[in-house]
Formats: sequence, C-alpha cells, structure tokens
Amino acid sequence: MSETTRPIQFYFRGQTHEVAGQPTTRTVLQHLREDLHCTGTKEGCAEGDCGACTVVVGELRDDQLELKTVNACIQFLPTLDGRALFTVEDLKQSDGCLHPVQQAMVECHGSQCGFCTPGFVMSLWGLYLKHDKDGITPDKREIDDALSGNLCRCTGYRPIIDAARRMGELPKVEFDREAVKTALRAIDQDTPLAVTHAGQTFHAPRTLAQLVQLRTDLPKAR
Repeated sequence: MSETTRPIQFYFRGQTHEVAGQPTTRTVLQHLREDLHCTGTKEGCAEGDCGACTVVVGELRDDQLELKTVNACIQFLPTLDGRALFTVEDLKQSDGCLHPVQQAMVECHGSQCGFCTPGFVMSLWGLYLKHDKDGITPDKREIDDALSGNLCRCTGYRPIIDAARRMGELPKVEFDREAVKTALRAIDQDTPLAVTHAGQTFHAPRTLAQLVQLRTDLPKAR
C-alpha cells in the first residue's frame, strides 16, 4: 500500500504531471517507459554508468531556471517533485524539422547502432542550452565534460564531438525558459512531500527547519 501527503508534481510535456501510488524507489526511467510509454529514453546499464538514459531536469534557484543532465535509471521518481523533466521527445519541432542538436548528429554521422544516441542528444542539448543565447561555441573541455557520462562503443566519439561543435552553427531554436519558470512557480513548492510504500518513506522537506525536524525525529534516516 502506498500513501502520500500529496501527489508528486513536476512539469512534463507542457503541463503539470501528478503521480501517486508509486514505490519510493521507482525510477524516472521506469516511469517514463513503463507507465507513460515514452520509450525514447533507453535503458542501457541500469546502474548510472552508460548514459543511454540521460534526461534533463530543471528547477528554480533564486527564481532562475537551472538545468542539468541526470541518469534516469538511478533517479528516483519522487526527486522530480517541483521540478521539470525533459526527454529526447521534447526536442521535436512543431514544423517537423530536427533540432540543431539532432541535425548536427545526422550531418556529422554521430550515430551508428543508435542505442546510445538519445542519451548523447540529451547531453548535447544540455550543453546547447548553456550557449543558445550567447552564440558561443563550446570549447573542447566543455564538450568533454558534457559527454563524460555517455558511453559509445561504435563511433569512437570523434563524430559526436564534431556534432557538438556543429550544432551551434545551425539556425537557432529558442527554448522558452519563461514558460517553464511560470509552470514551476505554479507547482506547490512549500508543502513538504512524504511518500510511503512497503515500509519505506521518502521525505522531501521544503525548508531547513523541516529538514532539522526530520533529522531529529528520524536520526537513522538516510
């Protein structure tokens, strides 16, 4: 039996997505593939090593949208509460054109067997968003850092690195940060979350005082 103080809430596909009744250890990848049937995100190693399951998570910090790539296979679903989730399907353009990240991968022959490609695309998209406003081409160190969590056994990485350089040269695609920020502000960011399932409870305090109280009440919690 599962109990929650309120549903897990996060921004997904342009709207607030609510989840209840799931195990505390259900991963983001399991929810995407098994519950939502969004299969663009792949399971490679299921232990956070290969990066095939890479997604981008956004959250508000000082009212600014902070985006980072995470491994969906080891990210527990309740940790998305109050955040935004983006997967490879979100790069689809309304006019049917490829996103510059995807187009660069095509032009530079950055995919062979293709299983790792969605993860690389999301890592590159995270990098793309760092420079989509300033027009600066990421340097080698930035590219290496961005791709350090993704493994490919086919390409030898060179064409993927070429794609990382090429994507900034293609016509820009704007990312509507303000729309995401507005959606995240509308999600309950004040009420702490507690999800209980099969004798395990996941707590997400919202303030330092709430965290201190939890540590006092549950000194053995991890």
